[in-house]
Amino acid sequence: QVQVVESGGRLVQVGGSLRLSCTVSGRTFSSYAMGWFRQAPGLEREFAAAISWSGTTTYYVDSVKGRFTISRDNAKNTLYLQMNSLRPEDTAVYFCGVERRPYGFEKYGWGGGYDVWGQGTQVTVSS
Repeated sequence: QVQVVESGGRLVQVGGSLRLSCTVSGRTFSSYAMGWFRQAPGLEREFAAAISWSGTTTYYVDSVKGRFTISRDNAKNTLYLQMNSLRPEDTAVYFCGVERRPYGFEKYGWGGGYDVWGQGTQVTVSS
C-alpha cells in the first residue's frame, strides 16, 4: 500500500521561508514524477509545482516561479518544496501527489494525473 506523508507547514510571516517535505513508501519513488498542489479556503485545489522522476525537469505555476523550488532525493524517497518570499496568497493546505504511471509526466498540471495523495500540510502566511 502506498503511503504519502507531508510535513513542514506552519505559520510564517510575509517574506519568510518554509521547506515542505513529502515522504513516500510502498512505491518505487525514483520511477514516478511528483507534484505539489495547494488548496486555499473556498477554492479548488490548484497545481503549484511538479518534478520528473529523475529530478531533471521541473514545472511551476506562474505565481510561484522564482520563489518556490521543487526538488527530490530519490535515495530518501522524499520530495521537497522550498518556499521563499512568501505572500498571504500562498496560504493554503499543500498536498503532494504521486504520478499515476511510472515514467509518466505529460499531465503534470492536472490533479487527475496523480493517483495517491497525502493528507496535506497547512501553510499560513501572516501579514
